[in-house]
Amino acid sequence: MSKYNKWYHPYEINEKYNTRVAYFSMEFGIDQALKIYSGGLGYLAGSHMRSAYDLRQNMIGVGMLWKFGYYDQTRTEDQRMGIQFQKKYYSFLEDSGIKVEVIIHGSPVWVKAMVLRPDTFGTVPMYLLTTDIPENDHLARTISYKLYDPVQETRIAQSIVLGIGGAKVVEALGGADIYHMNEAHALPLAFHMYGRMRNLEEVKKQIVFTTHTPEKAGNEERDIELLNRMSFFGPVPLEEARYISGMHGEQFNYTLAALRLSKIANGVSQLHGEVSRQMWYGNEGISEIKAITNAQNVPYWRDQKLQDAIDRNDDKALTLRKEEMKRGLFEIVADQTGKLFRPDVLTIVWARRFAGYKRADLLLRNIHRFMDFISRSDMPVQIIWAGKPYPFDYGAIEVFNRLMEMSYQRPNVAVLTGYEKNLSKKLKQGADVWLNTPRRPREASGTSGMTAAMNGAINFTIQDGWIPEFARHGENSFLIPICDTSLPDHVQDDIDYDHMMRILEQEVVPTYYRNHGQWLAIVKQAMKDVVPQFGADRMADEYYREIYHAPMSQPNGHAVSQHSQSMAH
Repeated sequence: MSKYNKWYHPYEINEKYNTRVAYFSMEFGIDQALKIYSGGLGYLAGSHMRSAYDLRQNMIGVGMLWKFGYYDQTRTEDQRMGIQFQKKYYSFLEDSGIKVEVIIHGSPVWVKAMVLRPDTFGTVPMYLLTTDIPENDHLARTISYKLYDPVQETRIAQSIVLGIGGAKVVEALGGADIYHMNEAHALPLAFHMYGRMRNLEEVKKQIVFTTHTPEKAGNEERDIELLNRMSFFGPVPLEEARYISGMHGEQFNYTLAALRLSKIANGVSQLHGEVSRQMWYGNEGISEIKAITNAQNVPYWRDQKLQDAIDRNDDKALTLRKEEMKRGLFEIVADQTGKLFRPDVLTIVWARRFAGYKRADLLLRNIHRFMDFISRSDMPVQIIWAGKPYPFDYGAIEVFNRLMEMSYQRPNVAVLTGYEKNLSKKLKQGADVWLNTPRRPREASGTSGMTAAMNGAINFTIQDGWIPEFARHGENSFLIPICDTSLPDHVQDDIDYDHMMRILEQEVVPTYYRNHGQWLAIVKQAMKDVVPQFGADRMADEYYREIYHAPMSQPNGHAVSQHSQSMAH
């Protein structure tokens, strides 16, 4: 029997963080070797688990053990994006000895909890759930095969496994004081708890919720009758589930229900908090929505040699280390594309999840101007794209393919595949400019720019997500002016493109080549500013102070106590 079949931490809990928290997330980006993540949501959750360990917090993570991960991104022979699903095996996971039963579509399904030990990657204990065990039939075993499966019934079943199965695993460990839903995928846990307690106020005292996106695709809606047939509401009858969640129509919105079933909620940047309140405060019965800005685990992401040069104020060592880091990235470029990039050339990187609103191809809006830009010999540039589209977002895949085809025979433009944690780290270390081009205000946070800044890359960015809290044009970043968001999308794109190219041509590139002292000053200021404000230790501490320890809020965001109101500001 494993010692991990009880609430266990390998350290003495810091008394500031004694509240027992179970953190539920559909994905965790903890290490390259554990492929149970797709992008930013997972990276954020992984950093949170690392910093919770560093701070000795009384927390565990609850997630899914995906047999095929998300997907493996490849390059086909005709220079298009390929998708592969390969079985994953992890020798470092341990059987917790915990096995629980959930009901899906009226039938029993067994869920086993595997443990990621804290000393493996430096996280709090992680309990990863799988249905791929002999006790289940083939269909039940496939529930934990693929992260974000395109079949809606499978997605619903995954939420039941994470929410209800995860809640039962936590109960087998002795229970928690707070259940934190990182996005609403784990929502069935609220109905499970209500079925056990039959007291909505008591349930809400134990649940907190983080919403991560203003995008419709990130706020799941399903037919409520289908959810009921699938046993999404656990032991709670449909009409009672309608009543406690305030859902009276045919469509059931996960995010709205989570806001009604939590004591408090938060967005993931100050701007996203405002956007979320505008989105949801018109609905009856929802909790207060605060804002806790996302952050990233500094020891994992930051290059220590680069930081040492900053600490010594040694510009020569800083420049040499940055060149070494660029060479590390360029080895990958050469391996994947056959192109030899130069460390003395300004290198611009656009790398993140491919989605329409992120505008990966904004640089190509005027293809003639783009070609002129990449063809200059007096102030040359190198451009790299990387990122994974959702495997069934064919529009995003087509953008990726178009970029790949455009780059094929151009020696200073590359598109890389396999955007996972190791490549992500190399891209941030090797970039001079970290380009970020979402349509404002649709990027909730955009944490990649934080880890880029930690590694000497200057953010050149739309003023969305976390950026308004950090960036000062010409001091620690370059900023694209704010566009009128009431304009049609294509007009916004034209305006943002013109501003972006003007600043690139007139400020960014000339500063790098003609005033390198000023360039280094911006790099150093960004590295100083990004930590500790955007290190995950701050975030992990703030969740305890402002979310887990917060009092109950009244419906529609009005806090019960004056203390809660003051914390929100």
